[in-house]
Parts: sequence; structure tokens; C-alpha cells
Amino acid sequence: MNSDKVETGILLKKIFILNVILGSVVGLAQVAPSARGGNSTLWVGGEVSSFSPDFDPHSRLEGLGAFADFNVTQKLGLEGEARWLHFNGAQGQTNSDYLAGVKYRLFKFRALSVDGKLLAGGVWIKYPAEIGTGSYFAYAPGVFGDYRLSQRFSARVDYEYQFLPSAPGFPTEPSHGLSPNGFSVGVVYRLLGVR
Repeated sequence: MNSDKVETGILLKKIFILNVILGSVVGLAQVAPSARGGNSTLWVGGEVSSFSPDFDPHSRLEGLGAFADFNVTQKLGLEGEARWLHFNGAQGQTNSDYLAGVKYRLFKFRALSVDGKLLAGGVWIKYPAEIGTGSYFAYAPGVFGDYRLSQRFSARVDYEYQFLPSAPGFPTEPSHGLSPNGFSVGVVYRLLGVR
């Protein structure tokens, strides 16, 4: 009698273990997901920029930039960018900015989406002709369009208008503020997420 109980217990254990294993396999064999995860995606990219420095209206600063774009929802997201405008400056003028803020999708039509952004951060300027250097707080509204090339790649065109209220801040120059502005063209790569 005891051996029958032991065999029944062993048989029940085997059936339980087999049920757990097969149940797990069946759960993984689902053809289509029954629910989607969140809408969060992370895009990273690089760009080429051309900006009017506003200090010298006759010159255009050119350079490279990098950015990250995190979509919290399908319409609302965060954006961070770094831009180094170190080429074509009159008499050695350069401009570097590091900005971050929010973005909002204005509209989407097929592969094209247009977003507005409002960024804030720091801008470092080396002025021409040994005038000096300055570091400033800046805020920058802008708009950009992404055109989806594939599931992972997009092309981007961006316009940004920066406000530097305390620039240039030198005793010999009036501090009326500067407004560098310009265009950027780049490529974006989806690093994380499903959209």
C-alpha cells in the first residue's frame, strides 16, 4: 500500500512538472502579441549645421552636431543636442551649444512627422578678432521634420532660433542679447523601442 502511495505521488509530481514545462512552451508559442508595450522610443543622430552667429551678420558658422530624441508618448518627448560650430567663422569665431528640453509632435502624415521643440542650456562663444569668449544661458525654440526612410532610419531637417539674453556681456560691448539661428540636416537611427 505504501508503495502505491509513493508511486502515485511520483506520478503526480511528474505530471505537474510536465504541465509547467508544456504550459511555458505554449505561452511562448503565441503567434502575434496580444498587447503592445509602451510607446517609448530612443532615437540618436548626427547632423551638419549652418548658423548665423548674430554677432557678425556677414558670416555663417558651420559644424557638426549630435542629438538624442526620447519619445515618452507618440506626441510628447524629450530632446538633447550638442552642436560644435567650429568651421567658417570670421577670424576664428566659434560657437558650441549643449541644450535639452521638450518636443511635441505637431502633425504626422505617412512617413513625415513635424515636431516643435523648446530647449534650454548653455552656449559658449569665441568671438572674432581676439575680442574674447563668453558662456551664456540660452533658450531655443525650433521645429524639425523627420522623414522615415526605413524601420530604423530617418532623415531630419531642423531649424532653431536661440536666445542669449545676457550676451555678449563685455564692458566695451552693449549686452542687448544675441540670437544665433540656423538650419541642420542629419540622419536619425532608432536605438530602442518599437515605433
